[in-house]
Amino acid sequence: MTDSVEKLLEQRKSLFKELAKAGNFRRGTISINYRKCGKKNCVCTKKGHPGHGPQFLWSTTIKGKSYTKQLKVGPELQKYIEENDNYRTFQRLCNEIITVSEKLSDLTPLPEVGVGDDTELEEVKKNLQRRFAGRYKKKWTG
Repeated sequence: MTDSVEKLLEQRKSLFKELAKAGNFRRGTISINYRKCGKKNCVCTKKGHPGHGPQFLWSTTIKGKSYTKQLKVGPELQKYIEENDNYRTFQRLCNEIITVSEKLSDLTPLPEVGVGDDTELEEVKKNLQRRFAGRYKKKWTG
């Protein structure tokens, strides 16, 4: 193994410190849109004209429901851009923390169950049955 436990623990600790500095964040995306107004005599109806804009829209989906907000150029747009960047940083850090934790879990030895001690093994089995019985009530045959 190339990674030692101490090195991984230090890496996880530094990732948590970075995560604490993330600040406020907001999920979603910011897009720039140009729209045609639909008036016959407007300049936006001419061929090659991109339309009215740019309009900055923040959009996201939370629990299957879409949310969109038109952002004003200036402090509001800048705030949303920074919060969106912080969210991307948050996602990256979470993925790195998960990766390091999985490596640590792989390096951590399993607890030994006594070879001749059947009572300890039975206790472990009972605890597992209690833990998973609620989830698999209909399927459980034990």
